[in-house]
Amino acid sequence: MSSATTSKNGFDVHYRTIDLVTIATLGVAFGVIFWGWNKAYEPLSDLAVFGYPPSSALLAGVWLTAGVAGGLIVRKPGAALATEVIAAAVSLVVIGGNQWGFSTLASGFWQGLGAELVFLLLFYRRFGVVVAALAGLVAASFEAVYEWSSYYPDWGFGYKLAHLGFFGLSGIVIAGVGTYFLIRALARTGVLDAFGPGREQAVEV
Repeated sequence: MSSATTSKNGFDVHYRTIDLVTIATLGVAFGVIFWGWNKAYEPLSDLAVFGYPPSSALLAGVWLTAGVAGGLIVRKPGAALATEVIAAAVSLVVIGGNQWGFSTLASGFWQGLGAELVFLLLFYRRFGVVVAALAGLVAASFEAVYEWSSYYPDWGFGYKLAHLGFFGLSGIVIAGVGTYFLIRALARTGVLDAFGPGREQAVEV
């Protein structure tokens, strides 16, 4: 069996077939979830509790989960970005598409890039709940800034800052902490035994 290839920074850059299949599978699964959330978003964001427009960003963390999940499971360069972009593309092509059209792909890119950068800066060596929360936060921050010019160009600075805060909170709680514990639960079932989360679960047991 060949040894894993590593970069000069010491992280594994060798992709196994199972890594690629898992990224694709996660992308499709999360893409379907995103599609469903797209349909639910408008009626939910119209509720009185979200009467302050920037606060609807509290619902946005769901769209950041794919990249965080891909990074936490596969743990190799590009995994977070690829998973998020695939999920965005799937949510666009599922029957009925979504209300944002091809800008969804741009969102997928920025969200995935934000999560990817956190794992990169840590050399793909740390994957705890704090790292997951940071990945969710940075993904949210990148997307929030993108949305200011794409969807909310008329907002004042106060609205934009509030939007960033709500988005970041959602990224931390839903995409970060929520995804981390989802993966922990999956690892306990044995489906991630070929990956870091599964091996860590085996050691704990």
